[in-house]
Amino acid sequence: MNARTEPAPAGSDAIARPPLVRELLLVAGLFLVYKLGRQLATGHTGEAFRNAHRVWDLERAVHLPGEGAVQSLLLHGDGLVHLANTYYAAVHFPATAAFLIWLYLRRPAHYVWARRVLAAVTAAALVLHLLFPLAPPRMLAATGLLDTARAYGPSVYGSPATDSLSNQFAAMPSLHFGWALMVAVGLIVATRSRWRWLWLLHPLLTLLVIVGTANHYWLDAVVATALLGLALAAIHLPHRTETTAGRPQGRLVPVQTQARADEQVLAGAGR
Repeated sequence: MNARTEPAPAGSDAIARPPLVRELLLVAGLFLVYKLGRQLATGHTGEAFRNAHRVWDLERAVHLPGEGAVQSLLLHGDGLVHLANTYYAAVHFPATAAFLIWLYLRRPAHYVWARRVLAAVTAAALVLHLLFPLAPPRMLAATGLLDTARAYGPSVYGSPATDSLSNQFAAMPSLHFGWALMVAVGLIVATRSRWRWLWLLHPLLTLLVIVGTANHYWLDAVVATALLGLALAAIHLPHRTETTAGRPQGRLVPVQTQARADEQVLAGAGR
């Protein structure tokens, strides 16, 4: 049966906005788990460098473009490489937080969906960080790449031996790229503007930045994309309602169902 759909009357089956305090506590808890998980992955320096050589050799074996080509573009000017370092250091968390806040205020159903997807991707990434510690290309002499953050600033990392705030051997997958891609996907799905596809510039720019600054390999972004794809396949967005669409729109119901309801009303009116 080929059943078309049409909007049901407004106000039906609306999705309520989650309680703010609960969401703040949940997001804060997820962030603490994220930081704790990265700390648990520290202390695997030897394995991280062995894995780095394997990843580098694999990229060359499958003929991926060299990360050095992107870095060479950034090094054409001090201002450009400084801007890339700033983007890496300052955009990751604020952009994701702004994305979630906007969804929470304007698209509650999309917010719940996006938060679940981000949590799933982050949890899977932390497991991979534990199972496959990986030194970034800026630490691997074989790459010939420059640690642009240390050379030009700003840098978010200290010396790996003394850095107690982050795990620098957790390059794969790249959560910088995975989160940026989810921000773009979420905004494209949640909005109706004809310009919404321009949000893809955010993950594209993020990809060039993480590779050009030698913080990640190409494969780090590939694995992050695969994890996000699996999360999106497993966690489905609720049906559109008047609170989740870009413009007022009710729950979608089959035309045949609506037609039968109308027939019953007309029959009752004829009695």
